[in-house]
Amino acid sequence: MTEPLRSIAVILLVLFGLLTVAALLVWLERRLLGRWQERYGPNRLGPFGLFQTVADTIKLLTKEDWVPPFADKPVFVIAPAVIMVTVLMAFAIVPFAPGLQVVDLNIGVLFFLGMSSLGVYSVVLAGWSSDNKYALIGSLRAAAQMLAYEVFMGLSLMGVVILAGSFSLVRIVDAQRGLWFCVPQILGLIVFANAGLAETRRLPFDLPEAESEIVAGYHSEYSGMKFGMFFIGEYLGVTLISAMVVTLFFGGWRGPWLPPVVWFALKTFVLVCGFILLRATLPRPRFDQLMAYGWTVMLPLALVNLVVTGAIVLARG
Repeated sequence: MTEPLRSIAVILLVLFGLLTVAALLVWLERRLLGRWQERYGPNRLGPFGLFQTVADTIKLLTKEDWVPPFADKPVFVIAPAVIMVTVLMAFAIVPFAPGLQVVDLNIGVLFFLGMSSLGVYSVVLAGWSSDNKYALIGSLRAAAQMLAYEVFMGLSLMGVVILAGSFSLVRIVDAQRGLWFCVPQILGLIVFANAGLAETRRLPFDLPEAESEIVAGYHSEYSGMKFGMFFIGEYLGVTLISAMVVTLFFGGWRGPWLPPVVWFALKTFVLVCGFILLRATLPRPRFDQLMAYGWTVMLPLALVNLVVTGAIVLARG
């Protein structure tokens, strides 16, 4: 197979796989939360309730695609697509196995941070274009939350970059041949995981869409497939953060006996389950508590991790 055809095949494989995973995560979340809360979860449509996701998809596709008459229509329509595009673009640099990657950029970490930063435009534009006060409040919360925690996310990764000596994700995985970075970079892992929760707006950091306060936040006026795009974008974001944690801190595809892509999938699956179960265990903080937690706890931890890692590397010559 020629190189262009191989690249197209990898892109299609990744795209199809990610969209399938996003759909299955809807079912997985309901099943896990059901077990955690001692109830059944979906169990009527198909074996183990697997067809419930199909039913939800049909419902979204057949619902009226309504645009509020008071909304800024072009921006209102574009906003959901932004989050889908940015998340899928970020997956282009994730190495699922040796040779199984859309592109190996020597600035892979910076590309990931750039794409995750652009995702805030989707939320802000959705809230602003809806001309709804609850949507606007949610979008302003999201902007403050995502921009603040983006700072901590970037700082938390600098220790990994220092140890690996490269921004390339493939080289970072290769640098973990003897020891996974979750051991020397435990502070970086903690900060990155918390920042990832805030970036994906998952509980307990789902303040931009807090139903008990602001109806549904930035997507209050959305319905049909536009709402579905926000929904899928959120689950793709959870998968992306989990895949990046595996790549940066847990050795990527490395592991004994099993094929590399299986190891990568298993590690990512465990982290995704952790993301989901946090939803059933932790309460939602106030917004001021969320921001204070970032600036007074996460930022010092990220800076301490960066300084200590740099000092150790310099001391070793």
